Amino acid sequence: MKKIYLIILFIFTNFAAQSSEFDIKAKTAILQDYLSGEILYEKKPDLLIFPASMTKIMTSIIAFELIKKGQLSLDDKFFVSENAWRLANAGYSSMFIMVGDEVSVEDLLRGIIVASGNDACVALAEGIAGSEEEFAVMMTSKAKEIGMDNTNFANSSGINAADNYSTVRDILIMSNYLIRNYPDYYKYFAEKEFTWDRTGGDPITQGNRNPLLYKKMGVDGIKTGFLSYEKYSLASSILRNERRLIAVGSGFTSKNSRSKQSSRLLTYGLTNFDTIEIYNKQNSFQDLEVWLGKKNTVQTHFNENIYKTIKKARLRNLKVVLDYEGPIKAPIAKNQIVGVVNIYYENVLIDTLDLLASEDIDEVNKFTKLLRSVNFLIWGDV
Repeated sequence: MKKIYLIILFIFTNFAAQSSEFDIKAKTAILQDYLSGEILYEKKPDLLIFPASMTKIMTSIIAFELIKKGQLSLDDKFFVSENAWRLANAGYSSMFIMVGDEVSVEDLLRGIIVASGNDACVALAEGIAGSEEEFAVMMTSKAKEIGMDNTNFANSSGINAADNYSTVRDILIMSNYLIRNYPDYYKYFAEKEFTWDRTGGDPITQGNRNPLLYKKMGVDGIKTGFLSYEKYSLASSILRNERRLIAVGSGFTSKNSRSKQSSRLLTYGLTNFDTIEIYNKQNSFQDLEVWLGKKNTVQTHFNENIYKTIKKARLRNLKVVLDYEGPIKAPIAKNQIVGVVNIYYENVLIDTLDLLASEDIDEVNKFTKLLRSVNFLIWGDV
C-alpha cells in the first residue's frame, strides 16, 4: 500500500460547539458555510417556528423546478381569482393584482420574491396546482424530498396557519437547495425593486423587504418574514470573493434587530473562518502509476467538489493522505475505485473518500506484457 501525503492544511472542527462566546439576539438561528457544508453557528436550530414569508422560498422552488423541467414557462400567464385578489385588499403585503388579471409567471414570481405579495402566491399556486391546498401538498412533498424533516406547509404565503411550521435548520436546507439548483433564477432574490404595471391604475414600484441588500456587504438574498406571534425572521446569504455563507434567524424583536443581528451573524462567519478548496471537479486530482497498461499513468477524480472550513483564530494541522495499491494493474475502467483519500485531524481519521479513475486504460498485448515482465525481473523497473 502506497501512502502519499498530498496536502497539509489547517482546520478546526466543531465550529458551532466552540462558538459559545458569540451570541445572536434571536430565538433561534443558524449559519452555514455553503461550499463545505460546515455549520459555523447555531442556536436552538431545531426549535419549531412559524416561517411566515420565508415560506415563499419553497413557493418559488416549486415554480423553478417546473420551469427547469419544461412544464412551465416564465411567459405563461395565469388568471387572478377572487380568492387571490382578496389578499391584495386585506392589509397584507401584496403585488396588487386584480380579479381577472392575466399575469405572467415571471411577474408573479417577482411579485412574490421582491414585493412579498401574498396575492401573487395564491395566483401562482392556483395556476400551477388548481388550488392553494393542492399546491401546499406539493410544497410539503418537496420539503421532505430535500431533507426538511421538521417542516409542513399549509399554504403558499406563510400567513396565519398553525400547520405551517418549520425550523431554521430546515429553512437553511431549503435556501441551500434553492441556490445550488436554480442559480439562474436565484438572481430574482437580489432585485431591490419590482414595478408592477397594474390594471386600472398607475404602475406600483415596491422595494425588496430584505434590509441587507442595501448594506453593500455582498448579500444577494434571500427572504424576510414577519408574524405577530413569531416576530421577525430572515434567511440571508452573502457572496464574498467566491465564498458564500447562508444564515437563518427567527424571533428577532424588531426590524432593526433583524437587520443588525443578521448582519452580525454573517460578519462573524466572514471574519472568523475561511473556506479552502481541496478538490474541484474541473481538475484531475492525482495521476497514479499503471502496470501493464497502454498508458503509464491514470488520471483520478472525486464525484464531488471538496471544501474544508478553516477557523482563523485556532488553526490545527490537517493531513490529506492518498492510500492505494500501486502501480495499479490494467485494465482499468472509468470510475473504478483505485484508492482512498483519508483526511486526518490531529492524527484522527475524520473523513474517507473513494478516489476514482477518470479514464479507461486497456491492457497491453501479450508480447509487450512479456517484455515488461522480463524487464521488471531484471531491472526491478515497472
